[in-house]
Amino acid sequence: MSIMENNWLILLNPAAAGGKASREWPKIEKSLNENQFSYTVYKTERKGHAIELVQKGIQEGYRKIIAIGGDGTNNEVVNGIFGQEEVSPGGILYTLIPIGTGNDWRRTYNIPSDYKKWIPLIKNLKTKKQDIGLVHYHDEEGNKHKRYFVNVAGMAYDGYIGKLTSHKKTVSKFIYLYLVITQLFNYKNRKAAVIFNNEEVEAPFYSVNLGICKYSGGGMQLVPHAIPDDGLMALTYDTGLSKFQIVTMTPRLFTGTITKHKKIFAHQVTHARVEAREDRPTYLEVDGEFLGQTPCEFYILNRVLNVIVP
Repeated sequence: MSIMENNWLILLNPAAAGGKASREWPKIEKSLNENQFSYTVYKTERKGHAIELVQKGIQEGYRKIIAIGGDGTNNEVVNGIFGQEEVSPGGILYTLIPIGTGNDWRRTYNIPSDYKKWIPLIKNLKTKKQDIGLVHYHDEEGNKHKRYFVNVAGMAYDGYIGKLTSHKKTVSKFIYLYLVITQLFNYKNRKAAVIFNNEEVEAPFYSVNLGICKYSGGGMQLVPHAIPDDGLMALTYDTGLSKFQIVTMTPRLFTGTITKHKKIFAHQVTHARVEAREDRPTYLEVDGEFLGQTPCEFYILNRVLNVIVP
C-alpha cells in the first residue's frame, strides 16, 4: 500500500467564485490542520488543469480527493478520476468543499456551504455511490469528444447561455441570472430531435436537460425527478414554449413543478441522442460548463462514484 493512500489530495481552484476560494484558503488550511488532515495541495492554473492534476495525483498513489471550488471544478475532478487508467474509479473517495457561483451539486447531499462545519465531518468517510453521465459531443469545428458529468447536462437555451459565458473569467450568480432573463428575447428556438426509449421527438426546443442530480443554475430544478443512484438519467424537454409561457413558468423552475406544465415532458432514460434538424446546431453545457454542440449522445454509468457525504 502506498503511503499516499492515507493522505488526502486537495485540488484548489483559486479562481472559483471570483477568487473567493483563494481568499478563503488560509482559513480552510487552518481548519484542515486543526482537524489533523494529512494532505497535499495542488492549485489549478487554467481551465482543464484539475483533470491533469487529479490524474497525476492518482498515479502518485492518492486515493482520497477533496476539491475546493464550484461545480466546474467538481466536474473536472470527476473527469480526472474517470479519465485515468491507473486504478478503478471505485477505489477513489471524493468530496467537495463548495466555494463556487452556483454550488448546485452540493445541494443533493446537503453538504454544508460553511467549510468549518463540513471539514470535521469529512474524516468520518461516510459515503454514497452516485451515478455519472457520459456524453459524446462535437466541438464547433466538428471534432468528436467525450465528457463525464455528475449533475445536469443542458441543451438549447442552457447551452446558448453557457456559450455566452464561456469566455468570461468569472460569472457571478447575478450576471448569470441577468443573462438568462435578458437573452431570452434574443434567442430563437432551434429545431432538433431527441431520441430515447425507442421514441423520437422533433420540435423547436427551448430546453432539453438530462440530469443525474436535480439542481442546476443556482437552485433551479430543471430535472426534478432526478435520483443520483437509480441507474437512470432524468430527461425533460419542451415542445415549443412561447416567450410569454417561459416567463410565467419561471417560478416553477425553483419549486420543482415544471413537469406539471402541459408543454414540459419528463422521462427516465439510460441512453439518449440529440440531433440538429436545421443548419444551426444545438449547443451543449454540462455541470455549468459549455462544451460544444450536436450531435450528442448520452449514457449512464450506474453507482460508480464514491461520494463522501455528511
